[in-house]
Amino acid sequence: MANHLRSSGARFLFAALAATCLTVPVALHAAPASKSWPMVEGDLGNSRYSTLSQINSKNIKQLGGIWSHKFEGEVSRGTPVVASGVMYVTAGTHVYAMNPKTGEVIWAHKTEIAPSFQFKGITLAEGKVFYGTADAHIVALDAKTGNEVWSHPIGDQMPVRADSPAAALTLTGQYVSGAPTYADGKIITGLSNGDFGVRGRVVALDAKTGNEVWTFFATAAPGDIGGDSWPKDNEEYKRGGGGVWNTPVVDPELGLVIFGTGNPVPQWGGELRGGDNLFTDSVVAVDLKTGKYKWHYQTVHHDIWEDDIGTPLVLYDAKVDGKPRKAVGAMRTDGYLFLLDRVTGKPVHPVEERPTPQAPRQMTAPTQPFPVGADRVGPDCVDPANIPAGFKPFCHFQPIDFDTPNAMYPVLTARSSPMAYDPATKYFFVAGSPAWPLWLHRFEDPRFFVGGNGGLPGIKTSGVMAAIDSTTNKIVWQKNTPYEMQNGSGFTATAGGLLFHGDPDGNLQALDPKTGEILWQFQTGANESGPAAIYELDGKQYVSVIATNVLWTFALGGKADQAAAPPPPQTETTFGGRVVKATAVTLGGMIGDGGLVDKVREVPDEYSTLPMRIKVKVGDIVTWTNKGKQLHDAAAMDGSWSTGPIAPGATGTVKFDKAGAYTYNSKAFPWMYGQVVVE
Repeated sequence: MANHLRSSGARFLFAALAATCLTVPVALHAAPASKSWPMVEGDLGNSRYSTLSQINSKNIKQLGGIWSHKFEGEVSRGTPVVASGVMYVTAGTHVYAMNPKTGEVIWAHKTEIAPSFQFKGITLAEGKVFYGTADAHIVALDAKTGNEVWSHPIGDQMPVRADSPAAALTLTGQYVSGAPTYADGKIITGLSNGDFGVRGRVVALDAKTGNEVWTFFATAAPGDIGGDSWPKDNEEYKRGGGGVWNTPVVDPELGLVIFGTGNPVPQWGGELRGGDNLFTDSVVAVDLKTGKYKWHYQTVHHDIWEDDIGTPLVLYDAKVDGKPRKAVGAMRTDGYLFLLDRVTGKPVHPVEERPTPQAPRQMTAPTQPFPVGADRVGPDCVDPANIPAGFKPFCHFQPIDFDTPNAMYPVLTARSSPMAYDPATKYFFVAGSPAWPLWLHRFEDPRFFVGGNGGLPGIKTSGVMAAIDSTTNKIVWQKNTPYEMQNGSGFTATAGGLLFHGDPDGNLQALDPKTGEILWQFQTGANESGPAAIYELDGKQYVSVIATNVLWTFALGGKADQAAAPPPPQTETTFGGRVVKATAVTLGGMIGDGGLVDKVREVPDEYSTLPMRIKVKVGDIVTWTNKGKQLHDAAAMDGSWSTGPIAPGATGTVKFDKAGAYTYNSKAFPWMYGQVVVE
């Protein structure tokens, strides 16, 4: 047994549960969910569709809460799993078994290692509950008691480095971020986080023993299929990324495991890894029994934009030229849906390779694939109105390099929120954020890892949701929303003509799948919501969803009061990070990256403001020192003060006689921001 785990199971064990066989047949997993919700995504195909229709568009206004359970001090973004009359949920560092009619806890299992920073739920099979941890373990529990049966590592045996607090926290970023899946006696799971130099993979373990059955690496080695897509003069493939962030899909009839992979590493350092870098940013199919390669389709060649396939794949049945085709849907980060034959991996509808902007030093691929005639969810480019002054709006596939330090790239349009597929309408349902702007700041050292908006103020975000007709790859309806939702609840569809969705304003909503119209909503009191689970007990249909740390369950006739609305989510970024007590600021100094890839690195950043935020007293004099190679300055955005030009090696000063919070930037380089708080 792994010494980092312990169980507090069987504290509230029901006698009835002990007599229940909790094995869920594979046939139940493979079909759309009906009376049970046996997997986090509903079924082996991740369709998030329920065949239940007792709750429908005609009676939806009668839906109400019947019970809620608060997980004190614990947060979850998972989906409840319900089978054999028991509900299983994950929250904080716990797995819970609960009575789905009342919310009463049956048992609670605790792990001393956080299951994951996303902890998306469990898989139930063979009388066991399976979950993944943030230190790359798969753990099996006895479903009746919550006691640990086995624990098995699936990552690399890397020592924790004392020089990197971030690496120590994440054990070099080896997460099991999606719920495992079960098929053919195996527990199958992906391993992320390729961003930190981990080699992404999918691993199958024997469900009875935890022993490894097979492993497929997402970055191809020399001599393997795809190995020639990496450089021959280095071993970048060994830490080349390709993290698998979500639950793989399984087709038991074809004997295939199919999964999406993440970006290569270094994320923006294409010059180190010439070639297409297979199998990153790809849909990959392997043999269920052996893990041997069957086919792949790469959606982005030689990625330098961090364009993971982060949205869970979905299996569906297509009809092309009057003939049935077993297919899989894959959402690319830029909002294009790729529809592939899951027997061959070939596109169901035509896809063409189009020329894209080039950066020879970055070894960019000459073309990228685009579905012919398809509609894109969200725009192609960053809207200049959504970014602060001084930044340059970019479009998808526009190369980023260190000579453009102020690039705002449109990431995260559709990257994480799970899709749903409705076989009645043949629609896919997608949620995301239209061209979410991200400051991608490249440096000359291609391994220097720094990204994100770093507390930068003035970046505007919003959300988008859409229905895409799988027969045409055209958008049926699309709605812009006030709050970004690329990492939110996504959708769950039902045969009752409903589409459940957790809005960031705290409302659980039921939409009309044909129009996107809101038919019903209930305020849960929390901005973060996991996807809904739909199930039936004793002839009654239920809807359950976790909203941050409260599990809500709904049924027709429920009378529970709605919660108070939470504060609305931000639609524009503000300054973030610590406010440091200081009267000295460095312009163009050295910055560090935290050592997330292999070691701590420091590089000169001509455009850094360190500290970005300072706190002083009325009457204090603040000194800005230019340690860069170019002329710098600092000037209040309200025009109230300025240092004037500061030559390299020189200083500029300002005395602050009035309390207030002063945002400033540089007239020479207006993407350099800072803040002085005067008390």
